[in-house]
Amino acid sequence: MRHGRYRFLAGAILPGLTLYAVFVIAPYAQAFYLSLTDWDGVSADPGFVGLANFRRLFGDDLFLAALRHNGVMLVVVPLVTISLALFFATILNVDRTRGAGFYSIVYFFPQLLSIIIVAVLWQFVYTPNSGLLNGSLDALGLDGLRRSWLAEPDLALWAVMVALIWSSVGFYVVLFSAAIESIPHDILEAARIDGAGRFASFSRVTLPLLRDNVQVAFVYLGIVALDGFPLVQIMTVGPGGPNNATEVMGLGLYRNAFTYGKFGYASAIGVTLFALNMILTVLTFRLTRRERVVY
Repeated sequence: MRHGRYRFLAGAILPGLTLYAVFVIAPYAQAFYLSLTDWDGVSADPGFVGLANFRRLFGDDLFLAALRHNGVMLVVVPLVTISLALFFATILNVDRTRGAGFYSIVYFFPQLLSIIIVAVLWQFVYTPNSGLLNGSLDALGLDGLRRSWLAEPDLALWAVMVALIWSSVGFYVVLFSAAIESIPHDILEAARIDGAGRFASFSRVTLPLLRDNVQVAFVYLGIVALDGFPLVQIMTVGPGGPNNATEVMGLGLYRNAFTYGKFGYASAIGVTLFALNMILTVLTFRLTRRERVVY
C-alpha cells in the first residue's frame, strides 16, 4: 500500500520536476557555462576563457556605473514603494476609510498594465514641450521648474524610478491591506485603549505583525530594482540615457548580447546579476529573521 502511494506521488511530481529542470535549471546551467567562454552567439564551438569575462567585467567603467545605478535603485525603490504602500493600506484599513475597496482598485490599476505600456505613458508625461508634468507646472505658474526630465543626467534615473514606483505600489497596497485585515481587530482596539496613538499603534502593533509581508515585498522589489531594463530601454534616449546616467546591468547585458554579439560577456553579466539577487534574498531573510508572532 505504501509503495503504491510512493509511485503515485512520484508520478504526480516527476513530470513537473522534469519540465522545471528542462526549461529553468538547464538554461541557468548553460548561462553559467557560457559566461566562461567567448561565444559570439553564432559559432558552434565557443572558446573557453575561464574567468576572463568576470575580470574584464569589474574593470569595465560602464558596468561599474550600471552597478552604482542599480544600487541606488535597490535602496530607493523598495523603501519608497513599501513606505507608500504601508501608508495607503493603513489609511484604507486601520482607519476604515469609506470606499476603501474602490480606492484599492484604483491603486491596483497600474498593475494591470504591462511594463511597456507604463514606460510609454511616463515617456509622454515627461515630454519636455507637451508632457503632462511640464504642462501642469505651467498651469500652476511654476514654469521655472520645467525640465527635460529624461534628458538631464541628474534627473533621468530619478524620473525612471518614479515610474517604477508608480507601477509597483498598487500591488503592495493590496498585499498589505489583506494582511492588515487578517489582524484581529481586538489587538488594535486594545492598543487604543492603552493610549497608543496612531503612530505608536502602527509602529508597535501593526508593522511587527506585517513583518513577513514586508520582508517578501523587499525581496521582490529588490529583484525589480536590480533589473530596470524595460523602463530604461524605452523611456531614455540612446543606450544608457544621457551620459550613461540610466545605465543598468540589464541594459548592458542586452546590448552586449544582441548589439555587439558578445554572448559570453553578456552571460557573465547575467551570472553576476543572478548572484546579486541571491545575495539580496539571503541577506534579507537572514537579517530580518525573528521569532514569528502568533495571534
